[in-house]
Amino acid sequence: MTFSSLGLSAPILAALKDQGYTHPTPIQAQAIPAIMEGKDMMAAAQTGTGKTAGFTLPILERLSKGLPAKSNQVRCLILTPTRELAAQVAESVALYGRQLPLKSAVVFGGVKINPQMMKLRRGADILVATPGRLLDLYNQNAVKFDHLEVLVLDEADRMLDMGFIHDIKRILKVLPPKRQNLLFSATFSKEIRTLAKGLVNNPVEISVSPQNSTAEKVEQSVYLVDKKQKPSLLVKLLVDNGWGQTLIFTKTKHGANKLTKYLEEGGFKAAAIHGNKSQAARTKALAGFKDKSIQLLVATDIAARGLDIDLLPQVVNYELPNVAEDYVHRIGRTGRAGASGQAVSLVASDEEKLLKGIERLIKQNLPRTKTPGYSTNPQAASPPARQPAKPGNRSSRPRRSAKPAAKKVATAG
Repeated sequence: MTFSSLGLSAPILAALKDQGYTHPTPIQAQAIPAIMEGKDMMAAAQTGTGKTAGFTLPILERLSKGLPAKSNQVRCLILTPTRELAAQVAESVALYGRQLPLKSAVVFGGVKINPQMMKLRRGADILVATPGRLLDLYNQNAVKFDHLEVLVLDEADRMLDMGFIHDIKRILKVLPPKRQNLLFSATFSKEIRTLAKGLVNNPVEISVSPQNSTAEKVEQSVYLVDKKQKPSLLVKLLVDNGWGQTLIFTKTKHGANKLTKYLEEGGFKAAAIHGNKSQAARTKALAGFKDKSIQLLVATDIAARGLDIDLLPQVVNYELPNVAEDYVHRIGRTGRAGASGQAVSLVASDEEKLLKGIERLIKQNLPRTKTPGYSTNPQAASPPARQPAKPGNRSSRPRRSAKPAAKKVATAG
């Protein structure tokens, strides 16, 4: 099956061809025809399956055949849980729709509202938004939904996790009842099905991966290490293995800042991204990581979903998440769109219960590795403290140790 066989118009096919895409992913092959037919949908799709194009392509196709949006009106509303995901979805809309006479906009908090209000004056065929900022704009009469045709809830489970349910209900009350509804979620939990009951009408259900499965081509491994030795072990792994672009997850904002400073002092180009950073700083850090001017991006779980970084080779769980499901979303940043990837977790003795919870969830036993000189016993003497090795400075690199064989974890797609 090719994209051309799905009934997409020439301008969209040309945009896809420019990006090197000719064949749809499984979720795209199922979702595109149904959405183009105007059906409501519930789709459970693991991150990295191509779901964003799965709904943006048919929406662009459908809207291109109708009347353009009038002043302050929106024809399609796409709600996302985070600013980063909103910006990314908006990029996809602009990319695939650049040859179509459609207007799009993106609005989220953390930046000035007036420029967003000005842009909405001309109307938006497609508006990508986070719930809070959208309500602010609506309350100021900057956006109207009289002509709304399509509503998309992207990462719906994440929106519920982040406490957006009340905002979503407020938004639903001001939308016209006659519309197409598309709900995308990593899983169909009880909470998601409860939300869906009042949202979708006789929906098409699509599920393209097992619930809570990890990506097929992600090689997962665990390094057992004392908590105080994690910084130096991380640097050893970076240098010994020659890792380039690496996404590193910490539990807290403070921890992300502290680790970033440590890495920068060691000569690495690193940046932190979390909720206390200004939107400008977050956008700059993510842009630098994508264009590879920044090698290491240290993030809290705000970056665990939605970020689409082409061919990201490594993800490191510097600290395990408290919620096992977040592990799946974290490592889903790599091994995307058919590419292979590696996910490494640094696990201290007080994280063993978290690790076992993750293994129960993904139904896999992850291979453990002990590195010489790095103890899992908190009472053990730590090796002499040293500064991180600067990339390219062989004299300061730690002695290379044998690279452990990581077990490749495969799950049914």
